[in-house]
Order: sequence, then structure tokens, then C-alpha cells
Amino acid sequence: MSGPRTDQRRPSPPPATDTASDVVRWAAFSCTLVPVVLLWYGSSLAGATGAALGLAAVTAVCRILLRQSERGAARLLAEERAPHRGRHHRTGTGAHRGGRHSGATTPVD
Repeated sequence: MSGPRTDQRRPSPPPATDTASDVVRWAAFSCTLVPVVLLWYGSSLAGATGAALGLAAVTAVCRILLRQSERGAARLLAEERAPHRGRHHRTGTGAHRGGRHSGATTPVD
């Protein structure tokens, strides 16, 4: 008789992290940290508020661009995995359509 069976399965990989959410989370953290540090070191309240609003605007734009990029990458990946059907990706403007083609010097009856 053989010894006890050991489980030969590989451990499951960790779940994929959402990198855009991580970036936005760190950006939101900096949007709150920077004004606090500015106030701590003696900057005016208006200056700290302006910095916070500027960082929030940049964070919002970056978030939009990251999400758009992720959607584009997902769409590209889906197109690569999808099988090509029919006559897609044909070159030319229809010069090779079916039927008989007569030459320029050949008389047609």
C-alpha cells in the first residue's frame, strides 16, 4: 500500500488588485495630507485650501483617465480573445469582388 495522498493542487493565486483604485486612494490621502502639512508649517488657510482644491481636481482628472484606459485595455483584450468571423479585416476597396472581369483591350459581346 502506498502512503497517504498529498494534495498536489497549487495554491490559488491572490485576487487581482485594482491598481486604479489604489492610485486614487493614495491621491485622496495626499489631498488631505498636503493641506495639513502646509498649515502645520505656517501657510495660510487660503493657500492650503487652494492646494487641496488643485490636488482634488488633478486627482479627479487622473481617475477619469485611468478608468478610460482600463476600459480600453479590457476592450482590446476582449477583441483579441474573440474569434474572427467572416471577411473582416479585408484590404482594398472592393477590387477583388466575385464575377468575371474583362480586360481593357478585350472586346465584350
